[in-house]
Amino acid sequence: MFKDIIQKIKAADIVGKFIYANIIVYVFVLLIGVFSVLFNLGNGVNGVVRYFELPSSLHLLLHRPWTLITYMFLHERFMHILWNMLALYFFGRVFLNFYSVRHFVGTYLMGGIFGGIIFVLSYNLFPYFASAVNNSFLVGASASVLAVVVASAVRSPEYRIQLFLVGSVKLSTFALVTVAISVLMLSGNNAGGNFAHIGGAFAGWLMAYMLNKGKDITDFINRPIDWFVTLFNNRKKRKKQKGKFTYSSTGRNTDYEYNARKKASEAEINKILEKIKSGGYSSLTEAEKKKLFEASSK
Repeated sequence: MFKDIIQKIKAADIVGKFIYANIIVYVFVLLIGVFSVLFNLGNGVNGVVRYFELPSSLHLLLHRPWTLITYMFLHERFMHILWNMLALYFFGRVFLNFYSVRHFVGTYLMGGIFGGIIFVLSYNLFPYFASAVNNSFLVGASASVLAVVVASAVRSPEYRIQLFLVGSVKLSTFALVTVAISVLMLSGNNAGGNFAHIGGAFAGWLMAYMLNKGKDITDFINRPIDWFVTLFNNRKKRKKQKGKFTYSSTGRNTDYEYNARKKASEAEINKILEKIKSGGYSSLTEAEKKKLFEASSK
């Protein structure tokens, strides 16, 4: 079962991979809760989760800067993750109709970062939050999802989506109404979350607006990721190469033998191409077609 899950994650598109990441984190938090109860460790979930939630306190944030990233993959309630992942599944695929995979990664992370920054700033600037600033935390992918929604709406405002009980509406209308609701709820019970929504929406608008001007601002997020992935892949290659040195009883292959094989293969391909030129592709045998396909795949 574990192997099947790994294969499904590998086969998933970028939207699916982000959904899986959120679900895995959610299940991991649930497991911590189970073990905490079984071993009488008290509320161990809160103890662990606190190190990955985004605090509104600047003092705590300075000691836990990683929370500006980790919070957007963390959910504590089932309905919270359910609605966020359903929205990400639907609007993520709409987003990929207009933008690339790299844009999706950059927009999701940038939406979360902007949302987190607005959340922290609002709790430290507005007197309304003065009594709650030291014990308020933010979790959830809502800001990231809203960034994806708004970026899609800016790119194609006339694009229509089907909503349950509502019917067909313009994507731009849906985005505007969603942002408007967040603005109206800024003094409600989830004020911090709504400030984060506005930050995410702004990030999505900024990304789309700047891309229309020819500037891809997701680069500042994607470049460090590219560097890390390249570093990881290079290490992996070096480890594989260490165990790849095999020797036959007659010694290793010489450069001369390798070049001879390469030359013979090229001569065979040239012969097949000449045959196509004179008699067409249909004149090739199955073996020749297979050889041509293998050569074109390299």
